[in-house]
Amino acid sequence: MLVIVGSTATGKSALAVFLAESLGGEVVNFDSMQLYRGFNIGTGKLSPGERRGIPHHLLDIVDPGQVFTAGDYAREAERMLVFLREKGSLPILVGGTGLYLRTLLLGLFEGPGRSEELRARLKRVAHRRSREFLHRMLRRMDPQSAARIHPRDTQKTIRALEVCVLTRRPFSSMLAQGRAGLQGFRAIKIGLNPDREELNRRIEARVEAMFNAGLMDEARALFESRALSSHSESPREGPFTSLGYPQALAAARGELSREDAIRETQAATRRYAKRQRTWFRRELDVNWFAGFGDDPAIQREVIDWLAGASLNSRSTAAEVGRTMAGSMISET
Repeated sequence: MLVIVGSTATGKSALAVFLAESLGGEVVNFDSMQLYRGFNIGTGKLSPGERRGIPHHLLDIVDPGQVFTAGDYAREAERMLVFLREKGSLPILVGGTGLYLRTLLLGLFEGPGRSEELRARLKRVAHRRSREFLHRMLRRMDPQSAARIHPRDTQKTIRALEVCVLTRRPFSSMLAQGRAGLQGFRAIKIGLNPDREELNRRIEARVEAMFNAGLMDEARALFESRALSSHSESPREGPFTSLGYPQALAAARGELSREDAIRETQAATRRYAKRQRTWFRRELDVNWFAGFGDDPAIQREVIDWLAGASLNSRSTAAEVGRTMAGSMISET
């Protein structure tokens, strides 16, 4: 299978569609926000026309209020990979949620299930005392986990504390036991690493385009639907907190000017892209390309590299696809 990684706005989806057309593949999403129904504009989800007839999987499979973890994703993705293998199609994974990809490839650790009651208590502590206070709790219980989790990453902090409390053991000690990774597939990883300044310009233009395409209306409609179903006064978690949606909702309510909402979203997206670069730089065996995935020159470079990696430099794209598919089946 092919895996395309990189920060937001690097053209990963465009490259995935191109490779799927060239190699007889189908696209499998690993972006955590594109899983959710109704979150289209702000997540950069390709429209049906932009998919150019290529099947896309694991999009629009989760309701906004539904809990969906990295473990849930790994189980769904593995089922989809097996389905595509049996079908004879080359899976092309694409997305920006590194945790989901790592969970799929490396597997899950044997830990306790979710405790909604405990999580609710910890969320109340974070709301009442601060996220940093919650992180200090983790530092006392599990210094090793606290060292690798950012103090403002409430979701990961809560999960680590949940494991510590339920098992009475440090989360880090359980992770150290190892886990069974994905079996039967060879992952060929492609990374996009364009010029930083040009990426920032693309991020700014992309955010403006999202607001011009109706992001404020989408955010308001999603929130109103959520409020009606949950009687909640504000979206505080899940996809409602993803990039652009809090700002677009604030602008739609008149709490923030449209211009300020755009600027805040642009700044937040640049910070997110930086975190993604840091994450994927730690991913093993990624073959990096210095450009954008919608650039025909980069697309040709990737195809040429795949030909060399799979067969030899004279192989055609179709031969590469057939060889990859055959290799994928024989390995199982």
